[in-house]
Amino acid sequence: MEHGSGGRATGELIREIFESQFDSDVLSEMEDAAVVPGDATIAMTTDSFVVTPLEFPGGDIGRLCICGTVNDLCMRGATPKYITCGFILEEGADIPTLRRIVKSMADIAKEAGVKIVAGDTKVIEGNGGIYINTAGVGFVSKSVDIKAKNAKPGDAIIVSGNVGDHHAAILSQRMNIKNSIESDNAPLQDMVTALIQEEIPVHVLRDVTRGGLGTVLKELAMASRLSFCIEQEKLPVTPQVQSFCGLLGLDPLYMGNEGKLVAIVPEEYAAKAVEIIRSCKYGENACIIGKICAPKKDTDAGTLIMNTEIGGQRYLDILQGEGLPRIC
Repeated sequence: MEHGSGGRATGELIREIFESQFDSDVLSEMEDAAVVPGDATIAMTTDSFVVTPLEFPGGDIGRLCICGTVNDLCMRGATPKYITCGFILEEGADIPTLRRIVKSMADIAKEAGVKIVAGDTKVIEGNGGIYINTAGVGFVSKSVDIKAKNAKPGDAIIVSGNVGDHHAAILSQRMNIKNSIESDNAPLQDMVTALIQEEIPVHVLRDVTRGGLGTVLKELAMASRLSFCIEQEKLPVTPQVQSFCGLLGLDPLYMGNEGKLVAIVPEEYAAKAVEIIRSCKYGENACIIGKICAPKKDTDAGTLIMNTEIGGQRYLDILQGEGLPRIC
């Protein structure tokens, strides 16, 4: 289970098993979607969704799978166009639940401007589970080049909204804890399109999913070989999620989301970028949380440092162990 957490064990599994055998320059970039040549420049991605429970406050596995696929394409600056979906249904799966999930997929696909163009269904022995695999294709303008290695010293780090909502909603549902927390699962294509159309020179985009904001930023720091510095007092966390984390001893930095992104842009464009994101649906709480620095020495390369509210510094790493529950 630890290998599916999105943390260090997941990274080891990917590097040692998949990357070592597939040996692809494109795959080895380890971005959310692969940008490959063709008659036009296209982005491709694939994902699988195994969340429990199937329906939760603010969404369900159907909405989640479309949002997750759309967002992975957006993180390379692509305009999402087409999605395929494969359903693996365990014997005993509830048909009314399946109908609601499929309708949810159709509704959010329409909002995101993508078409579901192919699919497959398998029924297997089991206990009523529903699992969905997707593939997505989008088109990338030739002027767009967004990837982790483009980060530069002096860049600002922006997060598009409150962190931890999805993880807290799923965990609350599984533990039967009554609160008002809802999942943030949402498609982010409007804010990415707006940033590009307003000619913001976006260096890096990454959606904040498994492993949480801490894992995402540490991975980006390692990929760019730069030093990332964030401010604890600027991290956007709702009082409800903060209290929930305090109750269970959880860290909001490692709580997953399904409708938030990190944008890294030159400092002089940061305020404008935040304004653009806030003007978009799902981006009203966007804020600047830190900056990127050139490493002063070799050991500083790839570090993620948080300046704490009490005046100290905390060196952050990738999520260790299993991030319960399975959130996607």
